[in-house]
Amino acid sequence: MSKQTFLQGTLILIFAGMITRFLGFINRLVVARLMGEEGVGLYMMALPTLFLIMSMTQLGLPVAISKRVAEAEAKNDQAKIKKILIVSLIITGCSSLIFTTLMLIGAPYIANNLLTDKRTLMPLVAISPIVPIVAISSVLRGYFQGKQNMKPQSYSQIIEQIVRITCVALLVKLFMPLGVEYAAAGAMISVIIGEFMSLLYMVYQFKRRKTIKVRYRFFTYLKSSKNVLKELFSIALPSTGSRLIGSVSNFLEPIFVSQSLAIAGISTVMATKQYGELTGYVLPLLFLPTFITHSLSISLVPSISEAEAKANHTLIMYRIHQSIRISFASGAIATIVLVLFAKTILLYMYGTDHASTLLLLMAPFYILLYIQSPLQAALQALDLAKPAMWNSLIGNIVKFTVLFLLASNQDFGITGVAIAMSTGVILVTLLHLATLKKTIRFFIPPRDLVKMAVLLGLASGVGLLLKSFFLTGGDNLFVLLLIILALVIIYIFLLFALQFITKEELKQIPFLNKYMK
Repeated sequence: MSKQTFLQGTLILIFAGMITRFLGFINRLVVARLMGEEGVGLYMMALPTLFLIMSMTQLGLPVAISKRVAEAEAKNDQAKIKKILIVSLIITGCSSLIFTTLMLIGAPYIANNLLTDKRTLMPLVAISPIVPIVAISSVLRGYFQGKQNMKPQSYSQIIEQIVRITCVALLVKLFMPLGVEYAAAGAMISVIIGEFMSLLYMVYQFKRRKTIKVRYRFFTYLKSSKNVLKELFSIALPSTGSRLIGSVSNFLEPIFVSQSLAIAGISTVMATKQYGELTGYVLPLLFLPTFITHSLSISLVPSISEAEAKANHTLIMYRIHQSIRISFASGAIATIVLVLFAKTILLYMYGTDHASTLLLLMAPFYILLYIQSPLQAALQALDLAKPAMWNSLIGNIVKFTVLFLLASNQDFGITGVAIAMSTGVILVTLLHLATLKKTIRFFIPPRDLVKMAVLLGLASGVGLLLKSFFLTGGDNLFVLLLIILALVIIYIFLLFALQFITKEELKQIPFLNKYMK
């Protein structure tokens, strides 16, 4: 099985993430055009419940599997890797059946009483079969990540998106005559089909490349896996706490939003529409660069785990610093583009610019989100998942407090929700940085903070000049794309000039190495 270096693995995941995000946007465009704000709102209100159930099912095992498999691989302990797989599959298989059943039983209550829109029942019921599929997929992803082979996961993501896009338009159109809630259910079914095909591909890759036979002496290995179970849960349980907090937050968010907006005098239909604009239009744009930060996070866990096992403190500090540099660089350009061209981008993508005010408000603060994911991964790799969990809990408590106070005020409404989300992002990121400073004395050098400010200032200035010179005669898609392309080229030059990307790092990439000599 091929193994990649930190940057190689990250780049494979980034390119796959880039493709899947592009395909994902096509999927969202199709869904938005076919179902409108109301249908997107129903779709998005049902998803947090699914994410909550999936987090409870996985019990934080993907990160634990990645870390423990990487450690066992370093020692060439194939028996331990087999035990890890057996224990993980048993746990996720049983938990997925339990929580899927609970989800189906609780769906009517969640739709009617918590989400305050009974039409969300159909999407909730339609998406429930995906839980066992994702549970098994997560075990295989953790296995491949621990082996530091990112190709199977990357290809499976692309397959999932292609299948989903192929199915979504057909299913939404098929169910739309029955009502918008049935159309949302059709969109959910397309997600299930995509995930299932993705799982089949990973199972194929596992069987094709495996060096261990899971079924051989299955119960013998299971009986001798008590220590492996303890090792997995020592990482998985604190990680579950963080994921559970995030999932509970996502689950409670539409409930808090709908209840708070109702107190502010906003009707259920209008609240669903506004929440659909925020979560279906604005957040996908803000989360666009996170495929890069997520890729870094996945590669960071086994890399830092290996460095910690070898007591290489210098490498740990370098990897965290490297991840922050790359994450900020990827997020800064996205933030600049979204702030400068908010209305135009929304108009061309979704056919409406109603959410442009929310996008302009949130984009500058969400730049901190892009460095939050690598910080979280670093904490987990250093066995600091428990402090990370507390950071997430504090951030979410503050977020919901601000959300209720502002969204229930008719002067703020949905804007209060946007402010609350931004507050949560800022607080959790700063708390993660504070935890790393306290435990391993990591901090971002003042020199780098100055470089970040200079990068933002120069790139924003260039963007404003390009916009004022070339986008004066009204919105033009072709001109807009040329401006963004020119801005990206200049931005890349600034990245090298300010040493956000170094020549030494490029040498670590095989196909660029020969050009760097």
